Amino acid sequence: MRHSFFAAVIGVFVCCFLSISLSGQQTASPPALLYLQQSLSQLVGNTSISDVTLTGTVRRIAGSDDESGSATLKALSTGAARTELSLSSGTLSEIYNSSTSGPAGKWSGPDGTLHTIPFHNLLSESAWFFPAFAISRRLSTSYVVTDLGPETRNGRQVEHISVSQNSPSEYPAGPPSFQHLTQLDFYLDSVTFLPDSIAFNIHADNNALLDIPVEIDFSDYHSVSGAQVPFHIQKFLNNSLLIDFQVENAAINSGLSASAFAIQ
Repeated sequence: MRHSFFAAVIGVFVCCFLSISLSGQQTASPPALLYLQQSLSQLVGNTSISDVTLTGTVRRIAGSDDESGSATLKALSTGAARTELSLSSGTLSEIYNSSTSGPAGKWSGPDGTLHTIPFHNLLSESAWFFPAFAISRRLSTSYVVTDLGPETRNGRQVEHISVSQNSPSEYPAGPPSFQHLTQLDFYLDSVTFLPDSIAFNIHADNNALLDIPVEIDFSDYHSVSGAQVPFHIQKFLNNSLLIDFQVENAAINSGLSASAFAIQ
């Protein structure tokens, strides 16, 4: 696995836009942690990123519904995220945030009625459209990082890294386990180390034991304000294409306010 390459980069420690400590409770199988560090370095370099806004065109396919329109996706490095899809049938939105009491989320459809996202569906990845934030938050001490080796995925060679979170003491024992609910799998291009895709599970609102696979594919990376941003993002639900998003504009560090992610 390119041991000579990693010997050269083993001293590289990325803490570009979050204060990251790798001591304490984090466990990682070498070179899994190095892969994530290298990927984050490729994504952000020396750029400190606090927020991102992506706008563009979107196609959404849900059963017999096949609609196109525009989309705005926003996120903060803290984990807050907001997506809004403006389609012919109306606006679909999701908002995620967290506080000292834990994560919270709401979604609404064309009728504008707010629905609570259950706790077990708030533990995977809120900013699924911006892999730099997904990686940076998982370089903290509360995560377990595992190297699952090289694979061929979507016709490309990738490194498969699985990350899950240690269970907090207040979380009841499973099933499902907290580690399972927080598991996120990264597939990093074996040459560039840019994320090719990420995968995780969501679950039925009333059944946390029912896994529903989600895959996010990234391509067409562009340099924006010193960061690498995927301009083509596809979201698959249960192995079927759900969202095809083509970014037309990406704004880094535009000064998004935390109030834009307030849970009503």
